[in-house]
Parts: sequence; structure tokens; C-alpha cells
Amino acid sequence: MKFGMNMLLWTSHVTSEHYPLLGNLKNWGYDGVELPMFDLNVDHFAEVGKELLNQGLQATAVTVCSEEANPISDDASVRQAGLEHLKRVIDCCAAAGADRVCGPMHSALGHFSGAGRTDEEWARAKDILSQAGEYAQQAGVTLVVEYLNRFECYFLNCAADAAQFCREVDNPNVKTMYDTFHANIEEKSITQALKACSDQLVHVHISENDRSTPGEGGVNWDETFAALREVNYEGWLMIEAFGLALPELAAATRIWRRMFPSEEYLAKNGLAFMKSRSS
Repeated sequence: MKFGMNMLLWTSHVTSEHYPLLGNLKNWGYDGVELPMFDLNVDHFAEVGKELLNQGLQATAVTVCSEEANPISDDASVRQAGLEHLKRVIDCCAAAGADRVCGPMHSALGHFSGAGRTDEEWARAKDILSQAGEYAQQAGVTLVVEYLNRFECYFLNCAADAAQFCREVDNPNVKTMYDTFHANIEEKSITQALKACSDQLVHVHISENDRSTPGEGGVNWDETFAALREVNYEGWLMIEAFGLALPELAAATRIWRRMFPSEEYLAKNGLAFMKSRSS
């Protein structure tokens, strides 16, 4: 296993201001970090990548699609904007040395049609992700499609559907992931969910049911780690936690109260928890 920390706990844009924090994460025992990819400046991420290399940290990335760049829109120009967005993200990943980018890149985060997904939307997403996957393959980056709970998106809400989507895209650089927060809401069985996506699974977000310190909430961690072992998962375990440090992110994640003593506490104790369950 490799153990990582999503930088969204502190910032939506890693800069030189956060380089000392990167050093702390390395000293605490992390193997890498997950970089938010929202402000897509390739030169900037090349500099961040150099610093990560200096610190001895690996990188993954996370991004989202907006309503203006929605891969499942019925407007072809909006879908094209979604493809261009994903290509720019891939360029930034390559510059930063991140070999994968995860997130709900199949559709616009927080945008709802008022109904369930349609066959037309499924086909549109496949088309855009297929094109993006070809571009990602050339750059040596894997697109890791994330399913979300029903309150954040309507296109992909469970592991089985996310895995089927990736099978149909049929590109080695388009895979899926498992997030313990979303699964805690949507899946009837943790074990069956992980088995349903195991052939497409390349990334795991470790996230408590209240988005705070892993191991201190209500997620069924015994079954989670047992199931990960059962499907022979040996990749990243990446903590994704949110707090009040970023007002815009707190608003997006609907977090209005303090869930942990400090970010350092969460990072240190979350890492110790992951390592204790993975040994």
C-alpha cells in the first residue's frame, strides 16, 4: 500500500506557501499527496512537481467538471469544453508528475437534471472520456472516474455502475476508484461493492462518514479493509477530509462545524489508522 493525503484539507491550490507542509507530511510518514487541479496553470504545476520530487513525495491529483464544461450536456459546445478541460488537467498532471487524476469527471458536480441519467447522457460521457482517455494515455496519466453520492451528482452513484462505465469506455487509462464516504451512503454491501469494481479499481479514498479523522466515525472499517484485502488491492490509500479552513470548500461540502482538533491531528492520526489496518 501507499499512503497519501489530499491537500484539500488545507488548500484548493498548492503553492510555495505550502512547501513546509509538504515536508511535514513526508516527515509524518506519507508517501505522497493528492493535488487539487482547479487553477490549471501548467508552468505552476511543473514547479510544484519539482518541489515534490525534492521532498521525496509522489503525487496524484483530483479535479471536477463544471456546468459550463459538462461532458454529458446536450450542448455539443459544452461537451467540447469538458473535453478541453480534461486535456488541460492531464497536461497539469504530467507537469506535476502525477500519474493519475481522480474525481467526478463524467459530469458536472452538483448539477442536477431533475431525473435519473439517460442513455443519451451515458453515451455522451463515454464519448468524451474515450477521447480524454486517448489523450491521457499519450501523457502517461490515468483518468480515475469517481462515483459520488446522490446528493452531489446523479450520473454515477455506485461502484457497479462506475466499473461498467469504465469497461465500456475500454481504455487502459480510464479506470475507477472507491471512496468510503460515498460508499457509506450508497452501497448496501461494502464487500460486494468492492468486488463489483475490482477489475477496474486503481485508487481508494479513505474518508470518514463525517469527513473528519478516519477511524473516529461510523464507517465500517473492519469490512472495508477486509474487502480490500479480498480483492487484492495494493494501491493508494488517500485520505480525503474536509474542514473549515477554506470557506468556499466548506460551503461546497456542507461542513459548518468543527469535526477534529486540528489538521495536524487529522493527518497524523489518520495515517496511523490506515497503517494499523493495512499491516
